[in-house]
Amino acid sequence: MREYSQLTDEDRIEIYAMKQAGKEQNIIAKALGVAASTISRELKRNTGLCGYRPKQAQQKALQRRLNARKAVKMTPETIAYIESKLAEEHSPEQISERMKIDPEWSGPTVSHERIYQHIWQDKASDGLLYKKLRIGGTKQRRKRRNSRDMRGTIKNRVGIDQRPEIVEKKIRIGDWEGDTVVGQNHQGALVTLVDRKSKLTLIGKVNRYTAKAVEKTIISLMDLLPRRSYTLTVDNGKEFASHESVADALRIKVYFADPYCSWQRGLNENTNGLIRQYVPKGSDIRILTEEQIEHIMDRLNNRPRKTLGYLTPNEVFYKRKKLTG
Repeated sequence: MREYSQLTDEDRIEIYAMKQAGKEQNIIAKALGVAASTISRELKRNTGLCGYRPKQAQQKALQRRLNARKAVKMTPETIAYIESKLAEEHSPEQISERMKIDPEWSGPTVSHERIYQHIWQDKASDGLLYKKLRIGGTKQRRKRRNSRDMRGTIKNRVGIDQRPEIVEKKIRIGDWEGDTVVGQNHQGALVTLVDRKSKLTLIGKVNRYTAKAVEKTIISLMDLLPRRSYTLTVDNGKEFASHESVADALRIKVYFADPYCSWQRGLNENTNGLIRQYVPKGSDIRILTEEQIEHIMDRLNNRPRKTLGYLTPNEVFYKRKKLTG
């Protein structure tokens, strides 16, 4: 008798042929080198309405095996882990890949497709997990300013064409992109800064949308960073008119993207879109508390990123040891 192994497609064809020839189960088992109970179980489990058919039997067996794997993986602990990460606005793909390197997780990993299945099953039962998915209504539209915004007329601006090539390569920490997320009726704004390599995000609030207020906020956000900053790339809005004071205070070089070329600061634009998930367009930013802003930064900086190998911006920026499962 052969060592136990699951029946193959060829085995099932043999079983079908011998059954058609009128062979008894014990004879079939002996011919295949398996226990008689194996044949009995096979016929009981995988016989359809039209009798035993090898192709149908193989499909039934594969489906049963798939369901068994799902049942093992989706344990209460696995579900709790997944749902805790969904609550932090991690995507199914981020959750699936992070499980492979998360030292706090020792259970089995599941695919992002399986996580989506769990979400839709929950929705079918009137659950609300699907609302944690980042779909629809969060993409920030391209900002439009009128001719009075002084684009291209900022005193002593240095264009992006003079920025060192190393910045474009994203191989060092300390090259930042800066922008603002403007509140309702242009009353108040969030100053947003993103490190190009680590994706670390800094956010500060200004109640008055002025160049001086933006200058002070940038300096306060970056002044206490534990790592050196080299460059800051911003757009041509008049809120960055005090760039020389920023450069002097932080000892960095400030560069301006070309007018209406948001793709030159694509990371910052994308980050602002993520922030809009928490601060929808039309919100009164002036009423945001420091705790709420800290919460947004915490969510973004502790979210695993595909481009970082599913490490988080905090882990990359602060040079924490690469995680292993």
